[in-house]
Amino acid sequence: MEQQKQLHLIMEWDLQWFAKDGPGGEKTEPATAKKLREAREDGKVVKSKELTAAFDLIILFLVLKIFVSFVGNRLMNSFVDIYGRIPDIVRENAVDVTEKSVAALMSDALIQILIVCVPFFAFGFVVTALISVIQVGWKVTGKPLQPKFDKFNPINGFKRIFSKDSIFELVKSILKIFVIVYVAYTSIRGHAQDIFILYEIPLMQAIMLCGTVIINAGLKISLVYLVIGLADFIYQKYRFNEDMKMTKQEVKDEFKNTEGNPEIKGRQRQRMREASRRRMMQDVPKADVVITNPTHFAVAIKYDAETSKAPVVLAKGEDYLAQKIKEAAREHHIEIVENKPLARMLYANVDIGQEIPPELYQAVAEILAMVYNMREK
Repeated sequence: MEQQKQLHLIMEWDLQWFAKDGPGGEKTEPATAKKLREAREDGKVVKSKELTAAFDLIILFLVLKIFVSFVGNRLMNSFVDIYGRIPDIVRENAVDVTEKSVAALMSDALIQILIVCVPFFAFGFVVTALISVIQVGWKVTGKPLQPKFDKFNPINGFKRIFSKDSIFELVKSILKIFVIVYVAYTSIRGHAQDIFILYEIPLMQAIMLCGTVIINAGLKISLVYLVIGLADFIYQKYRFNEDMKMTKQEVKDEFKNTEGNPEIKGRQRQRMREASRRRMMQDVPKADVVITNPTHFAVAIKYDAETSKAPVVLAKGEDYLAQKIKEAAREHHIEIVENKPLARMLYANVDIGQEIPPELYQAVAEILAMVYNMREK
């Protein structure tokens, strides 16, 4: 019987293929500062339009409550002035009203209406800008205004229309309308008897009554809308943090791109240490004395009264590097003095290029004095 050869297909499986968010794994890591900064520059921020609209409504009705007498008197005076000028226009033009006269009358009426609206425009602009700055901070960027061709893709457009975010916004809008209608109905229902007698009271009193009903209902609606806005802001913040989350692989890649590959960084640090060591060894011939352990540590010291107040450490090393320092000292006929505790203290407490601390002045001075005496002899 012939031996049947079985062909086994070996396939390498990557468990990341089955992860929730596809290759790269599930997004479980919070966004890094770099990603948040880039999102901020692209105009992606935590912002609730409902919260801004709620404050706008509150300010609108508060300003209306404060300036209600000004608004009422101004509108009444404008009404009397505009309608009082109509007979004069008709009389001057012998019943044939010209386009110029009507345009002048409408222009004056528009100016008077704008004067009434100025407080509302001013306060509304200030509040909108202030709430926006409080929510997202102050950073001007033009990236959101740049055209993006993917927005013209009809497929992406349908995806946005039928996405879960769009459905959520639709449900939120419907609930918001029901809540606002209910609050408005309950607020106005309490003034039903007053509304039915509007035709029996003087005009100014009727206007004041309507203004009071509208303002009170508007303030209640604004407070409810404020609660909705705060809830929406909390949700927007939660959704933003979820959207900004990163996979572990993305965090690693960003770290490599930002900080560099650890192996490359290690080689760079090694080259920097070698360059620093070469510079240090070049300074050994300038030393006055090398203090040793004698085998483990070596510290080269120089004292120049014109350039420094105390002796300075030019070079120091341990084990192999200590031997190299001593070899360089012998080569250039520099005195090598054995002092175990002093060598250890200098190596551990004084960096290269620094002056020795005051508590070591006496010990180092004695060694330098001995070296200077030996040179003189």
